[in-house]
Amino acid sequence: MTASATTPDYTAHPFDARGIARRFRHSAIFGALGALEPGEAMRFVNDHDPLPLLDQIATRFGDRIEIAYRQQQPGAVVIDFIVHA
Repeated sequence: MTASATTPDYTAHPFDARGIARRFRHSAIFGALGALEPGEAMRFVNDHDPLPLLDQIATRFGDRIEIAYRQQQPGAVVIDFIVHA
């Protein structure tokens, strides 16, 4: 996991998890991540830090997905999931 304040060199596709029913969130996130190509990213927005989800992503995708926090505050978390080859 990385934390970066610099401008990313990729375009992140927005994914706001706050509007998805909790029971469907992880499935929707895994589906969206699986649809991305190397060099693309998903900008994930949530109301809390999804630590169990991050563990699941690391287990499922390994080094293929880089996790980069863009914002990490109570009630406002933004993470870029960057896809590598």
